[in-house]
Amino acid sequence: MSVSIDVAYKSLNKHDEELCGDKVEIVKTDDSDILILADGMGSGVKANILATLTSKILATMMHEGATIESCVETIAKTLPICQVRKVAYATFSILQIFHDGTAYLAEFDNPDCVFVRDKKVVKYPYETREIEGKQIHEYRFNVKQNDCFVLMSDGVIYAGAGEILNLQGWTWESMADYTLQCTKKTLSAARLASMLSQACDDLYVQKPGDDTTVAVARVIERKVVNIFTGPPKAKEDDAALMGEFMRMEGKKVVSGGTSSQIAARYLHKEIITKVSETTPGVPPMAFIEGLDLVTEGVLTLGKVLKLLKRYQDADFDADFFDELDADNGAAKLAKLLIEECTELNLFVGTAMNEAHVESELTFDLSMRMNLVEQLRAVVEKMGKSVKARYY
Repeated sequence: MSVSIDVAYKSLNKHDEELCGDKVEIVKTDDSDILILADGMGSGVKANILATLTSKILATMMHEGATIESCVETIAKTLPICQVRKVAYATFSILQIFHDGTAYLAEFDNPDCVFVRDKKVVKYPYETREIEGKQIHEYRFNVKQNDCFVLMSDGVIYAGAGEILNLQGWTWESMADYTLQCTKKTLSAARLASMLSQACDDLYVQKPGDDTTVAVARVIERKVVNIFTGPPKAKEDDAALMGEFMRMEGKKVVSGGTSSQIAARYLHKEIITKVSETTPGVPPMAFIEGLDLVTEGVLTLGKVLKLLKRYQDADFDADFFDELDADNGAAKLAKLLIEECTELNLFVGTAMNEAHVESELTFDLSMRMNLVEQLRAVVEKMGKSVKARYY
């Protein structure tokens, strides 16, 4: 079995703190995906430094194939010593899911991972190892499609303590049950992370008493998205580009007026413009039989990029997903890349758009290329594989 992973996380800073004391790293290796959540002792700048050091060390060493013993030993020797408690302290969780379906989870002093399978919360037995004086819980198991994992910092299970709930706060059991209820709907990792984070924020009455982070990983089927934008430099390459584009597996998206005309000619289909849309600032979509989505070019890609950057910065909540669900080209393409894509193939033409040669819009090519490069970078940071072909 070859598996792919949908990953997202969201953090709440402790009230009145500018920096978060939790840090998440997502790492891809040739044969696995790794999700790391580190929680630095205390809050503010010191906690942020501790969490950043811990997550970066773990991410770098795990990427290079280091053992958990080597990772923990390095952390213990690297982190600064707290002058009050006399310990170098940061907690962490590491989830590594291999493409062959095997998985490894290591936890040190973070709340247990919530693992949902077949609409049930599952608990696997763990082994305990002492490394550099630290008790590490280790799990090894096999995953299957639709499995869901939620890593968290302890701010999650203390949510509501002294506020809405009693002194105990939101217990692990209550949090796990809420996660289970949420996953009974088909949710992306981003939407689940947003819902769990919002629940914590509500329990804290929008004044978190601790840094609070949830990191979600879902095992999903491989999903490929292909985007064609911009005409090839040589017109004789139109058919070659479209041939390669249409032979690719997965969803097919064409972005740009001239690109749409090339696609329509190749497919011998009519372009039907959808004129019922009224979203301000977003040009209307079109429809070409045989394609999944047809949009305008530069303006739409710019709007898509803004949505993706908000997502990458974890600036997503219920309002963000309302925007993502809107019936316009930018929202539909952004949603496709966020929630329905594990691999992106870009087919990029490098000709100056003839429609703009005689106008003042001679920046079209450079702007489109800049947007494509930004799009490629942000999608890669989202943990997805990206390949680009230029014509």
